[in-house]
Amino acid sequence: MNNRYQVGIVGGGPVGVALALDLGMRGISCALVETRPGLSKIPKGQNLTQRTLEHFYFWGLADELRAARLMPKGYPIGELTAYGSLSSGYWQAPAGRELVRDFYSQANERLPQYQTEAVLRKRLATLKNVDIRLGWSAKSIAQNADGVHVEIAEEKGPGRGAFDCDYLVGCDGGHSLVRNTVGIDRGGTDFDQMMALVVFRSKELHEKLKMFPERSTYRVMHPDYKGYWQFFGRIDVGEGFFFHSPVPGNSTRENFDFHGLLEQVAGFRFAAEFDHVGFWDLRVAVADKYQVGRVLIAGDAAHSHPPYGGYGLNNGLEDVANLGWKLAAKLQGWGGDKLVESYSEERRPIFKETAEDFIAARITTDGEFLARYNPATDKPGFETAWNARETDVGTRAKSYEPNYEGSSVIDGPPGGVCSAHGTHMFKARAGHHLTPQVLSTGADVFEQLGGGFTLLAFDAPERTVSAFERVAADLGVPFKVIRDTYKEKRMAYEARMVLVRADQYVVWTGDTAPDDTNALMRKVVGL
Repeated sequence: MNNRYQVGIVGGGPVGVALALDLGMRGISCALVETRPGLSKIPKGQNLTQRTLEHFYFWGLADELRAARLMPKGYPIGELTAYGSLSSGYWQAPAGRELVRDFYSQANERLPQYQTEAVLRKRLATLKNVDIRLGWSAKSIAQNADGVHVEIAEEKGPGRGAFDCDYLVGCDGGHSLVRNTVGIDRGGTDFDQMMALVVFRSKELHEKLKMFPERSTYRVMHPDYKGYWQFFGRIDVGEGFFFHSPVPGNSTRENFDFHGLLEQVAGFRFAAEFDHVGFWDLRVAVADKYQVGRVLIAGDAAHSHPPYGGYGLNNGLEDVANLGWKLAAKLQGWGGDKLVESYSEERRPIFKETAEDFIAARITTDGEFLARYNPATDKPGFETAWNARETDVGTRAKSYEPNYEGSSVIDGPPGGVCSAHGTHMFKARAGHHLTPQVLSTGADVFEQLGGGFTLLAFDAPERTVSAFERVAADLGVPFKVIRDTYKEKRMAYEARMVLVRADQYVVWTGDTAPDDTNALMRKVVGL
């Protein structure tokens, strides 16, 4: 192991490994320290969104990730929600994230987190500029104006070591040493509720679930639990399942009837073989900031969450997509300090709203529904309200559109803010994710995007395009132009020029030249 790196990463779960991969592919030297030498077999973080698959596409791993699935290709990924138990007769299986598929270049995927981690680790091992220490932990960190010093130790051996780095990123989970050392506080909603996670196998349950449309998650809303979820999730299609549910605070593996709880939620008896029983606390926590000096945090170190709605791992990997290119730009000399600082500015509001408005608020809303409506006391009223919830999942999918309109490194609209709330549109908008469109060659725009900034120029004035190229060259910014006609589906962008940054977010649009091309380019790279 060397003594000096450009970036140190503490924590080698999927977020830490993905960040090391992203940086390594950009030519940045990294040190990655991870306590676990192997991979956990707990099937969390399964539901990967279309946006997350775009990241894997740009890392060159989309095909490998899909090949690592345990479920059959094309098996539905959505959820089914029942009232009381799966056998109550009241259930819904509405469309969910598939409703926004056309706004992304990749389809979503489902596989256990350990499969995802294995794909990332395998590719990371091929990068010569990334040193990986599995089975080692960070023991202390200290930063100064020039960098960060990290002391490390072997978990089950006598090894001791240290390294220095220009920047350090803590991807070390909810109890992050990195976050605590630099004094970043966290806040959020604590529901004071213990939850159980049960991993089991049951071919009989698989067979009985054939009464429903094919789904990957089967969720039950029971009035006794005040909006807290009980749900079965598929690991494979045949026998593998996991299950989450509220349990009494004094529950242990020995004193609680978990098999009885599974059958209660299902509403029928079935045989099951248990592989794991664990517990977790239902809370949402978001760090007050994501950066202190040369130390940053990402993933669970920055935002902790219950496994509701698939927001956790997907947000962690979006942290990576946002931060990786910014650190590389700064270290390669074409990005400024403001660009690195924009990571916290952009990402923190997204998960704060995700936690409050899409996770905690859903628990509250479900609790209010259960308190108000009951088929045993008012069947017509319940059924009317129940049927009105049919589009709930799809509505959330459509309205969850993270954007950076208020970012200081984006030429966004007046009064814009960074928010998890938005509207999916094909129109290119500064601060929003670029949507895919077909070029006149038949290729998708996403297949042609560069690794830095890309200017989509559709019948745009050549003088304006050349001015962008000159300014980018003067600033040393990696820059690519995609020239094409302003016809067919490309007109859906509603702009002849669209400037896109490395994480596929639009930073500027226009039909004519900006007032000051140099000022615009300096703004979007944080100079």
